[in-house]
Amino acid sequence: MNKGGFSWKRLFGISAAKAKISRKIGIPLTKSGRQRKIGKLITGGGCVVYFIVPATFVLLAWLRI
Repeated sequence: MNKGGFSWKRLFGISAAKAKISRKIGIPLTKSGRQRKIGKLITGGGCVVYFIVPATFVLLAWLRI
């Protein structure tokens, strides 16, 4: 990773083109960006976890009956 030096990608506009494509399609092009997006969709920012845990216990109790 470049730490503030010269970048050929920025010079030729590759970075800007990737950013435009990513915004247009709504999917990040970087691995970490995709992981963050999927994590937010699954957890809803963390609040869904409070519903998943009790629902899991209810489902497990129901399957054992």
